[in-house]
Amino acid sequence: MKKITLVSLLLLVAGSLTVTAQDKTVKKDSISSQYNKWTIEATVGQAKGVKPYMTGYYSSDSHTFIGKPQANSFSLGARYMIGPKFGFKFDLDYEDLKPVKDNRSLPFEMQITGFSMQGVINLSRLFGVEDNLKRFGILAHGGIKIDRMTSKTETPAPIPIIDPKPITHNYGRTEYNGSLVLGASPQYRISKKMAVLLDISIQNSFRQHFNWDGSYSDSSNNLNGQMVTTSLGLTYSLGKNDIHGDWAQIKDKNMQKLEALDKKISDIQTLMNDTDKDGVPDYLDQENNSVAGVAVDTRGRMIDLNRNGVPDELERYVEKTAKESSEKAIKETSEDAVLRLVNEGYVCTYFDSGKTKSTDASTEGVDFMLTFLRNHPNASIDIVGHADEIGKTDKNNLLAKERAENIKKVLVKAGIDPSRLNVISQGEDTSVAPDSPEARRLVRKVTFRVAK
Repeated sequence: MKKITLVSLLLLVAGSLTVTAQDKTVKKDSISSQYNKWTIEATVGQAKGVKPYMTGYYSSDSHTFIGKPQANSFSLGARYMIGPKFGFKFDLDYEDLKPVKDNRSLPFEMQITGFSMQGVINLSRLFGVEDNLKRFGILAHGGIKIDRMTSKTETPAPIPIIDPKPITHNYGRTEYNGSLVLGASPQYRISKKMAVLLDISIQNSFRQHFNWDGSYSDSSNNLNGQMVTTSLGLTYSLGKNDIHGDWAQIKDKNMQKLEALDKKISDIQTLMNDTDKDGVPDYLDQENNSVAGVAVDTRGRMIDLNRNGVPDELERYVEKTAKESSEKAIKETSEDAVLRLVNEGYVCTYFDSGKTKSTDASTEGVDFMLTFLRNHPNASIDIVGHADEIGKTDKNNLLAKERAENIKKVLVKAGIDPSRLNVISQGEDTSVAPDSPEARRLVRKVTFRVAK
């Protein structure tokens, strides 16, 4: 068997090397399939127009340090990563600029609907610090934005003599504005696919006729405007991977090759395992639960030349044991030898799984007991039924009893008085491994005891 195992190992390794040499393109997961590419994002926050304003209008309270918070900016977007480090995103935005409550600015309102397209850089991956940051991450983004600006600021009524013709604030008028946007988005992953982000963006307009209060800006402003937006939001990663795409573990080609090689070696080691220790590796073993010490063929099957369901080695063992017991019994008194053979379970009959009729090859035990009872007309015996552990216990207890009852019927039909025969159910025999069919075969039986 050792020779067979060694040859099998050499053939397996040689075959593996041959396939590897012929197939230069090893099948493996591409890097792009290791992370989710699409992410949807939603944010809410504060947008603050920095400049320009007409005199008397401003966004911040000059009597506070950083101004009062105001939720006036909302966005919904989608991001697509074309690689682990770079991607682009689209956003729809809405801002409603007005003075905060108790601000000393004159009243104004500018409603802005915008669409932006920006490039995105995953800075954590770019600098290779994603493992150190763990659940944290940071994105940088920049691109262009088109805004639809509509003034909702009413022009104040003119004051005679002092202000006969006040400056108009273009109430209800709409103009379009083009801008450049730059920003950073620190993130924290709160679940496998969801993360919370804080986005800080600066927008610089290069075609802005309006002041943020709705009036026309001065020509010296050169169509320039600035706005700062600070938002808090959620992102959700879409895709088959079970973790957010920004935190997925990306394996390079060399790592994938090493893992593929490790898997091949592990597979070979698994194939060469010999669970039942019969000298035949598991991948060739067709009977991977053979009894230790029982001869097997090249496919790991226990040899049973006479096809009686009992391996030849087990039969020879029983015959040898019976022979040794017989030789030993010769040295003892005849009566003691017979009682010993019976009471120690050497005389028995076997059954197939779930059956109550004994096998044809194991009727010698019944013949032996019939002869014993005829030679000892005053003797009585216990007929003890046994079953294996397969199935429910209650059913097995009943099965063991029915086996003993059938043996009793055979002896009664052979002329033995029923009063001399006592049926006992021993139930399940737990002394052998339940996952070994051959071992279970040895406990599906009926044994006998001479009653004292």
